Amino acid sequence: MSKSFEIQGQIHSIGQTTEYGNNGFTKREFVIKLTGEGENTQYPNHVALELIKDKCALMDSYNIGDEIKAQFNLSGRLWSGGGKPEKCFTSLQAWKIESAGAPDNMAPPQFAESHYPQGAQDDGYDDIPF
Repeated sequence: MSKSFEIQGQIHSIGQTTEYGNNGFTKREFVIKLTGEGENTQYPNHVALELIKDKCALMDSYNIGDEIKAQFNLSGRLWSGGGKPEKCFTSLQAWKIESAGAPDNMAPPQFAESHYPQGAQDDGYDDIPF
């Protein structure tokens, strides 16, 4: 099982969803410029991540320039064939994307007008035992 990580960054590019083979396997790649804690803006890091299968739609609601947090799994595999030297492929497979800023449409919690039994406020009701 691979370990899960989280990074924050600004979306640099978003690829199209591409289908591979005849079994309906889909993949979508995107690149972010890392902006999280500890990043040096003088030497920006651009990281390519991929979404697979039903996760490809996660990027549909984002645009280039948006600040996001991505949770992903780090995975890799070895390949050798055709008499060529063995090669290692590494993938950052994102499985959750969310806006890095506080949601604009999130309203503060609403509370009922009174937390006391009906009429208790007028009677000086206090349920604290000390």
